[in-house]
Amino acid sequence: MDGTIRADIYPGCEVVIVTKLDQQGGPLTPGIVQDILTSSAEHHRGIKVRLTTGEVGRVQQIIK
Repeated sequence: MDGTIRADIYPGCEVVIVTKLDQQGGPLTPGIVQDILTSSAEHHRGIKVRLTTGEVGRVQQIIK
């Protein structure tokens, strides 16, 4: 799953995000979702989340 639909993401879900600083082809960051920050049901660039480590970024991939 690509992380553009909010209903697919929940706290405790394992995901891979791209942070704002790394959007220009930088490394992806794996982690576990703490909070979902995007309020809309869908976002074409990825749902914005906060990981348990405190990092904030858009979900690029959901790991099941």
